Amino acid sequence: MASPEGLSGQSAPLYEARKGVYPKAVNGPFRRFKWAIMAVTLAIYYGTPWIRWDRGPYAPDQAVLVDLANRRFYMFQIEIWPHEFYYVAGLLIMAGIGLFLVTSAVGRAWCGYACPQTVWTDLFQHVDRLVDGDRNAQLRLANGPWTARKFAKRAVKYGIYLIIAFWTGGAWIMYFADAPALTADFWTGQAAPVAYGTVAVLTATTFILGGFLREQVCVYMCPWPRIQTAMMDEKSLLVTYKDWRGEPRGSVKKAQAHPGAFGDCIDCNQCAAVCPTGIDIREGPQIGCITCALCIDACDGVMAQVGRPRGLIDYCTLDDAATERAGGAGRPIRRTLLRPRTLIYFGVWTAIGAAMLFSLGQRTRLDLAVQHERSPLYVQLSDGHIRNNYTLKLRNMETRPREAAVSVSGLPGAVLWTHAGSRENAARRIELTLPPDSVTRVRLFVAAPGAGPARQDFTISTRGLDGDPRGDSDTIQFDRPETGQ
Repeated sequence: MASPEGLSGQSAPLYEARKGVYPKAVNGPFRRFKWAIMAVTLAIYYGTPWIRWDRGPYAPDQAVLVDLANRRFYMFQIEIWPHEFYYVAGLLIMAGIGLFLVTSAVGRAWCGYACPQTVWTDLFQHVDRLVDGDRNAQLRLANGPWTARKFAKRAVKYGIYLIIAFWTGGAWIMYFADAPALTADFWTGQAAPVAYGTVAVLTATTFILGGFLREQVCVYMCPWPRIQTAMMDEKSLLVTYKDWRGEPRGSVKKAQAHPGAFGDCIDCNQCAAVCPTGIDIREGPQIGCITCALCIDACDGVMAQVGRPRGLIDYCTLDDAATERAGGAGRPIRRTLLRPRTLIYFGVWTAIGAAMLFSLGQRTRLDLAVQHERSPLYVQLSDGHIRNNYTLKLRNMETRPREAAVSVSGLPGAVLWTHAGSRENAARRIELTLPPDSVTRVRLFVAAPGAGPARQDFTISTRGLDGDPRGDSDTIQFDRPETGQ
C-alpha cells in the first residue's frame, strides 16, 4: 500500500513506529494493591490444579478439572455435566455483568489490576528491572550499542521470559487432566501430542504478548477500551489530572520566585515516567489509560516532598471535576459508587448468582430419559396383554453407586420388567443398582391390559432408595392395536 504524502510532498509513514515504554518503579498504596492482586491471581492460576478434593473412590480428586474425555467439569464440590452447560453460561453472564459493574463504577479498573495481560506484563516489567535496572538504566541499555554486556543481559532476561511463559502454558494444560500424572507424563514424553502443542502455543503467545507487545495489546488489539465508553458515564470514577489546580505548570524555583503565578504541578513528569502504557495523564482521558493509578502514587509522593496537598492526580468523576473546577466540593465516594446504575448492575449480578446457587442446591442427581422403541410398535401377548418396549437412560450424577426404583403410573394394570428379568417377576416397580458418575442404559418392557385407547400417555419415574428420594420422571406413550383390529 502506498504511503500518503505529507504537506511537504514527501512520503510519510502510514503507521507510527512504536516507542519503547520503560516505566519507572514507584511505591504507594495503589502499587501495593497491584502487588497483592498480582500475587493472588498468579497463585490462583498456577496453584489451583494442584489442590486436591476428595470426591470418593469413583471420581477424580483434583479440585478444579475440565475432564474433556468424560465430559465433566469439576469445581470443588460441584460437578457439571454436558446437559448442565447452562451453569457455565450463567458464570460467563455473571462475568460480563461484573465487568459492566466495575467499569461503570471505577472505569477500567479490571484492565489496570486483574486483566491477565496486565498481570503478566507487570510481571515481565519487574523482570526488566531485576536484570536491566530501573527506567534510566533500561533506556541507556536500549539506546546503547550491542556489547557483550548488553547481549548477556538480553539473553538472561529473555531466558527468564521463556521460563515464565513455559510455566504459564504448562499450568494451563493442568486444568484438563490430573496435574501430578500429567506432569510425570509430560517430562517423560508420554503425554498426548496436543499437550505439547498447547504448551508450545501458549509459551509463544505469553512470551510475545507479555514480553514485547505489552501496551499495544491494550491500545490496539483489545476491544474492551472501545466497548467501555458505553459502560461509563459522568459519574464513573476515572484517574484524572486536576488541571484547574495544576496549571500553569512550573518548577518549585519558579513558583517560589513568582508566588501565585503557577499551579501545583511542578512538571517533573513522574506521572508519565511510571505509566505502564507510556501515556501522560495530564493530556486528559486517553484510550491508553488502564486506570492502574500508579501515576497517583508518583504524584502524591512528589506533592509530599514539595509540601503541597496530595490529590493533584486522583480518582474523580466528570461531574465532580466540573464541580471542583467551579470551586465546589466533590461528592463522597460512597455516593459515587452507590447510584442507580451500579445498583441495578449489582442487583442483576446478584440475582443470577442466587438463582444459580438455588438451582444447584435443588437439582436432582438422578435423572431419566425414556425412548419408545418403534420396531415393533407393540407386541400382543398370549394372555391378551399388550407389551411396549422402551430404552431407559438412567443418569447417576453422584460419585457413588446408588440404589434406585423405577415405577409406572397413569397406566392401569401395567407391570414392567427389564431385559435381565422376565414376565414372571414383573411388577409395578423394579429396583436397580446404578454405577457412580455414569449413564446406565436399560431395556424396559411394559405390559398393560389390551382393552384401552390405541395411544395412551403414562409416566415412568425413578427415585433414589438410599437417603435422597429425589428423582425424575418422563411422560411417554403406550401403543395398542386400533379398535377392530
